[in-house]
Amino acid sequence: MSSTRANRALHLRSRIETRLLTLSMVLTALVAVSGIIVGLVSGSMSILFDGMFSIIDAVMGAVTLSVARLLVSEGNRRYQFGYWHFEPLVLGLQSCILVLLYGYAFFNAVMAVLAGGTEIEFGPALVYAAVVSVICFAMYAVERRANTRIDSELVDLEAHSWLMSGLITAALLIAFAAGVAMAGTRFERFIPYVDPAVLAALALLLLPIPLLAARRAFAEIFGITPPAYDADVREIVAEAVGRYGFASFTSYVAKVGRARFIEIYIVVPPGHPIRDIAEFDRIRHELGDAIGDPGPERWLTIVFTGDPSQT
Repeated sequence: MSSTRANRALHLRSRIETRLLTLSMVLTALVAVSGIIVGLVSGSMSILFDGMFSIIDAVMGAVTLSVARLLVSEGNRRYQFGYWHFEPLVLGLQSCILVLLYGYAFFNAVMAVLAGGTEIEFGPALVYAAVVSVICFAMYAVERRANTRIDSELVDLEAHSWLMSGLITAALLIAFAAGVAMAGTRFERFIPYVDPAVLAALALLLLPIPLLAARRAFAEIFGITPPAYDADVREIVAEAVGRYGFASFTSYVAKVGRARFIEIYIVVPPGHPIRDIAEFDRIRHELGDAIGDPGPERWLTIVFTGDPSQT
């Protein structure tokens, strides 16, 4: 019964996740098209950058949606453990693309400043920045709220993408308003530098976010064990080993996307009083309950053996 409930919860989460990612992808595509059009009309490098950012986000959103659907499908003889490993691959790819985009934007912005800045039409730029800021922050709020129920790394990444877009366009809105305010003042000569200077600052400030996301994704791709999770599992098993008088144990933990793989080998000493298979099964269930997070995303193997060389 508990397995049935877990599967129902997984499919419910998948439906919510799919709806959120689909809505995100459609809105991102609309923002991308409008950003490129307004960027060309106004001559703003920053808005063109925002449009290019949104295009990449829309393409990655389509890939993310496909992966989200794969994650709830059953594995086959080729992918016997399911498709969990696709999740960190997508997160890593998207993060690397964003790092390259921010680096390219920063380089172009610096070159534009050195060349004397750029002249832009503030009217269309202000309207674009205001409207897109509202859309971005609204989508961030919607996805963050929904993700408190489903706890999806894919939706979490999308939410942070909307937050980054919102911060970019809000900063552009402030910068463009400042540029309009400079007209007719002693600061008017600095107006051509507003657009590239803001782009350079944003690219530099936002760069650490995809770098950290890439670090987390590649840690899972390379199978690096999460220290905190490993320590929790070892503490739980060590307590049970001491309480039941077992000789020793060895545990292995890995996290791939939302999947967790746990292998525990417990050495039973000669002459141990427990001989009943049912008793060993009871201890397995006890350890599984203590570790927590049951369901199709947890792969838990607990082996009792009398041969220490098998651990």
